[in-house]
Amino acid sequence: LGKTLMATALARVLEDDYGLETLIICPKNLVPMWEDYRDRYRLRARVLSISRVLSQLGDMRRYRIVLIDESHNLRNRAGKRYRAIHEYIQKNDSKCILLSATPYNKTYEDLSSQLRLFVGEDEDLGIRPEKLLREMGETEFTRQHQASPRSIAAFEQSPYAEDWRELMRLYLVRRTRSFIQANYAQVDERGRKHLLFSDGTRAAFPSRVPKTIKVRAGGQYAQLFSDDVVQTVNDLNLPRYGLGNYVVESAKPSLGEQLVLEDLSRAGKRLMGFCRTNLFKRLESSGHAFLLSVERHVLRNFVFIHAIEQGLPLPIGTSDARMLDSQSYDGDAEADAGDEFEDDEDAASPTGSQREPLRTAAAFRHRAEEVYDVFAEEFPGRFRWVAAQHFHRDLPKDLLRDSEQLIDLLARVGNWNPATDAKLGALEELLNETHRRSKVLVFTQFADTVDYLQRELHARKLTRMAAATGDTPSPTELAWRFSPRSNGKMDAVEDELRVLIATDVLSEGQNLQDCAIVVNYDLPWAIIRLIQRAGRVDRLGQRADEILCYSFLPAEGVDRLIRLRSRVRARLHENAEVVGTDEAFFEDEDQRAVHDLYNEKAGILDGEDSSEVDLASYAYQIWQNATKDDETLRKTVEQMPAVVYSSKRHIAAPNSPSGLLAYIRTSGGHDALAWLDEKGNSVTQSQFDILRAAACEPSTPALPRRDNHHELVQAAAEQVAKEETEVGGQLGRPSGARFRVYERLKNHIAQAGNLLVDSALPKALDDIYRYPLRQSAVDIFNRQLPSISDETLAQLACSLRDDDRLCTVREDAPVGDDQIICSLGLVASGKGG
Repeated sequence: LGKTLMATALARVLEDDYGLETLIICPKNLVPMWEDYRDRYRLRARVLSISRVLSQLGDMRRYRIVLIDESHNLRNRAGKRYRAIHEYIQKNDSKCILLSATPYNKTYEDLSSQLRLFVGEDEDLGIRPEKLLREMGETEFTRQHQASPRSIAAFEQSPYAEDWRELMRLYLVRRTRSFIQANYAQVDERGRKHLLFSDGTRAAFPSRVPKTIKVRAGGQYAQLFSDDVVQTVNDLNLPRYGLGNYVVESAKPSLGEQLVLEDLSRAGKRLMGFCRTNLFKRLESSGHAFLLSVERHVLRNFVFIHAIEQGLPLPIGTSDARMLDSQSYDGDAEADAGDEFEDDEDAASPTGSQREPLRTAAAFRHRAEEVYDVFAEEFPGRFRWVAAQHFHRDLPKDLLRDSEQLIDLLARVGNWNPATDAKLGALEELLNETHRRSKVLVFTQFADTVDYLQRELHARKLTRMAAATGDTPSPTELAWRFSPRSNGKMDAVEDELRVLIATDVLSEGQNLQDCAIVVNYDLPWAIIRLIQRAGRVDRLGQRADEILCYSFLPAEGVDRLIRLRSRVRARLHENAEVVGTDEAFFEDEDQRAVHDLYNEKAGILDGEDSSEVDLASYAYQIWQNATKDDETLRKTVEQMPAVVYSSKRHIAAPNSPSGLLAYIRTSGGHDALAWLDEKGNSVTQSQFDILRAAACEPSTPALPRRDNHHELVQAAAEQVAKEETEVGGQLGRPSGARFRVYERLKNHIAQAGNLLVDSALPKALDDIYRYPLRQSAVDIFNRQLPSISDETLAQLACSLRDDDRLCTVREDAPVGDDQIICSLGLVASGKGG
């Protein structure tokens, strides 16, 4: 729906109104896209790849806005990149714009981690986790957690979605596809929904049509999916991924070795579980990718065996942990050290020839000696080296046992033969015959499968094709060549692509809507991945009525596939390898959804019809639904005077008592809703709950007000004013220039008293409270505050105001006191007015 464009517009508004400049932090594959947006919309901004944060951010000059694209990648507060970005934001008091279509994975801490980039742990948020506090009681909460109930630390203790919705309404703008269709779309003569833009063009909402390509698993596929292959993989010990189980206490390690050994103990179980699951995912992806991964695995086993037998240190990979992020990782851990598994020629190129696969123990041993030398001489920095004496003597035995089983598997299956690959043949038919004139986007989870498909399809004379993986220098340039119209890159038409094969490196941020056909060559374990892939082409600017989403599935049904996955999961739990760990990366599939996909059930790829939009959008939806067909009601509401009131019948409940609802516009420009019970006590601060309590039908009768209605309205106004004051009005963080200047000048006026009767200082103070400081004033105050006296500070503030250099005063900004807009009495059923 246009997050990138909206963020660009917001940054440009802040630049034009306040003179702020922007630092854009994004995944490296999105850097060219953001540089293009920056140049196209003349934004004063610097674009920084998140992979360069550690090396460059510390020395970077001050940017007042930090825009982070795909901010869900900053879920880990302990990560070095997270800490570097957090420190930069705090040091520079930067405003933040965070962009994400998937702000959290499975835990709400993903949200709080992103908020903590700019929200202090003890900052008063003005709201509380209401459901948690009702459950525990405020006293017990404080005793257990020692946190302010109105802090982000308090929300982190809540497991309740409604508490997190209340927190996120302060920071989140979220509009769903269903919300846009319900409130903005028009319907054409054929009954299709679309958006009508100011220039008369239409943006349609195409339907996503699931299509199944059923492949019969004969020949080598039948061998790979046989019970004995599945059992072989399930029975592996995978000792290299569980090295922590082999550490012995007798030998004293060096300090560096000790740190490595501690890391192995912590990560081992998760890595073992991942490795087994990953092998099966590769098996489902392509026979070529699976056999290549098995070969690499055996070769690395023999590298370890060689090191142990020769008394050499073991090369332990430094990048294994990133495999756990299966959302973005498309490589193979066994190839992370470089090109040591390939010949000198480019075996991955379409025209290159592949070396002869390894298939015997002797061949693996010979190659392992060469690879170890490559590791030690050319890639020493990519490994952490630990002496073999720190591991139990069973380690080489278990490595050899696994290797022998896998070598036997390789011998049974033989070298992979693309000529008899039925799945590859079905893809070729789809590209060269079924959709020979259409653009097609092919997704697979693994770079090895991408390379295989590109090489073999090129050999079968498929042209105007390219491939994108995590190692591709510029996936964005390929996106432009594949989808030049939607990216405004018509100069790329001469070199335009028809087929683009990619891993999920293209599943974030790219505009690919020149295409309307998506092919899932392998089936992710979570259907949400297929929905996200469809979203790459189902974007504003898509002209097709239908998005065709092909998925490769077994011809004999999905039960075999589900049964195989269930066996893998059962094996993981039998070994207790993932007990007590985060299992999110296993991406448990919804078996019903897999069956629906197989049977091409309509709607399976539409995603959730979520109504969880932000509060302003929710309120707008109420207004639209009530007035779009009733122009009289719209005029009646718009002509109502302020302070209007009414009452309605209310069914009271323990957490929903009768009383009063009030809507108040604060002097700081905030909209505030309050709910008080009959005695004037606050019921809840949940704005969603208050809106829902106010809901009624057009036919709901109005009741006379209760006797203390106006007293409750006054109490509500006082409560809102008190909370506004406690949160600090519009003054920002206590560490910010605006807050510090205001506090010092306020105290100075209190001490000076009558001496300031004719001074302009109170007016300057009032401006500072109501309006944001100009950036130039912020800079001046930050330089002067450490050494300037209160009297000189007062003179400086008045001088800046006289020169119109103090605040950005908006003509439409609210002035005066809080304003009561309206109120609604809630009269319990059975009670009089």
